[in-house]
Amino acid sequence: MTGRQRLTAPARGGATTSPQGERSRGRRRASRRKTRRFTIRTAAMVTLAVIALGIGLYARSVAGRSPAPQSYLGVYVNGLPESYAGVSTFTAATGVRPGLVMYYSGWLERFQAGFARDAARHRAVPLVQIEPTGVSLAAIAAGHYDTYLRSYAAAVKAFGGRVILSFGHEMNGYWYSWGNRRTSSATFVAAWRHVVTVFRQQGAGNVAWLWTINVIDARAGIPSPARWWPGGSYVNMVGIDGYYRRSAFTFASLFGPTIKAVRALTLDPILIAETGAPNVGSQPAKVANLFAGIRAYGLLGFVWFDAIAHHQVALNGTRDWRLSAAAARAAYRRGAKAYRRPAS
Repeated sequence: MTGRQRLTAPARGGATTSPQGERSRGRRRASRRKTRRFTIRTAAMVTLAVIALGIGLYARSVAGRSPAPQSYLGVYVNGLPESYAGVSTFTAATGVRPGLVMYYSGWLERFQAGFARDAARHRAVPLVQIEPTGVSLAAIAAGHYDTYLRSYAAAVKAFGGRVILSFGHEMNGYWYSWGNRRTSSATFVAAWRHVVTVFRQQGAGNVAWLWTINVIDARAGIPSPARWWPGGSYVNMVGIDGYYRRSAFTFASLFGPTIKAVRALTLDPILIAETGAPNVGSQPAKVANLFAGIRAYGLLGFVWFDAIAHHQVALNGTRDWRLSAAAARAAYRRGAKAYRRPAS
């Protein structure tokens, strides 16, 4: 036995230890302490992430902001929001009570609380498309219209029921003053974020924000909506507007490319926020195809534009999208029955 390898008798009959062994044991103890500290830090980080995720999911579920697929069958009819009579007529004709009722609101118009109460009495959620026609979106973003926005938010909050709001719909199209070629996408995004922020500051927590775009159509010069995306923290749901303007259109060809583009931006629920098919012989088949597409893509539902459209002349011409024929109404009734049937 050499001096360098001198052994000492271990206490309590333990294993013999050399100086090198002591250093090795020290290193192992230090390594275990570092591992424990790393594990604790990692666990804390995971816990915080889970809490943050939970808070985010809770926030997005407030006021029904994350509804399940196939939650909404909606309608727009002429005469809204002044009178609910048109909705009642549609319900009587189709046998289907809408769960979502939409109207368009010009800039500086007040929130139609009476209409919202009528909708709530019929167990429907009001959807308001706020249209900033002829207004500078830069001025909106700069706060020049905050008095109006605060008043509107206060009225929505006072109503208390669920409300879906959309601002500057179809902005990737070129036919509105806030849209493509007329207002920059950056200005639109700034205005959208500001509007949402003002409502939140006023405590209007019963609002779900619907970012509504037009279907992509390269032939018509309607691009992907990606440039107008305001960010996930400013959006609860995505709306897509599109019509069966061509006889060859199917749900997949009409909406599929736009749904794909949206899914590259967000996993938020998608609602077909405005749609219809011409009041001609093929309308019943298009109605059936619409219901099938909503189910196949797992979307929230759709809003049928049951009116004669004069405002879409530039893109569609004057079209009658109403479900006037008995066959079309029957197709809608059959589709709604299957749509609302619980999954087996």
